[in-house]
Amino acid sequence: MRSQPFPGFPAKSSLTPLPELFFSRLLPETDSLTELKVVLHVFWRLYQKKDTPKFITYDELVSDKTLMEGLDATAVVPEVLRDALHSAISRGVLLHTVLEGISQSQDVYFVNSESSRKAISEIESGHLSIPALSQSQPYRTKEAPNIFTLYEQNIGLLTPMIAEELKEAEELYPAAWIEEAFGEAVALNKRSWRYIARILERWSIEGKGSGKSGRDIKKKRGPERYLGGKYGHLVRH
Repeated sequence: MRSQPFPGFPAKSSLTPLPELFFSRLLPETDSLTELKVVLHVFWRLYQKKDTPKFITYDELVSDKTLMEGLDATAVVPEVLRDALHSAISRGVLLHTVLEGISQSQDVYFVNSESSRKAISEIESGHLSIPALSQSQPYRTKEAPNIFTLYEQNIGLLTPMIAEELKEAEELYPAAWIEEAFGEAVALNKRSWRYIARILERWSIEGKGSGKSGRDIKKKRGPERYLGGKYGHLVRH
């Protein structure tokens, strides 16, 4: 769910400069929102660094709460980050090299500039030494409860018949819809799966937010798919 609208920038706020070519050349070519988020985050983090050469490690990125929570929460986030970095390197926005540490090597990333290319060349040739790099633990986003957990926490004991219906609903509707439907039912003190199912059916028919229905909605409309199962009688009344 979307949080409160952004209140606007304060009168005095820090700025992060970006090269003009970023807007005229790279932005029109970048079709991945995840890649764009990662690249902008790298520019922001590097601008705050004082030492030279300026680079950022994979450990720094994967442990960054701001970045990791902004990436796709429906996937394995470290893999999403790796894919975005690889895409940015292939596009020529970022440069990559590996620094050998005391215990293990580390992937490091630079913005593709003349000074960065020179620094990488000197590092790889052994003419530039980089101090030992610290290691950080990956930031782990809080996992959203699945439909079975939501049922047990808000309604009660899970039975095999209900479990089958929950499994069908989980395949049909987005996880965010399911969690919000449970929340709406609890707020109205309507703690029953039949009531929650009807909320989801209504959203599927009438649309919710962008109007998009569930993940599998093209195969069959919500009520038809949902009420046609073996246990459809549980939610008809």
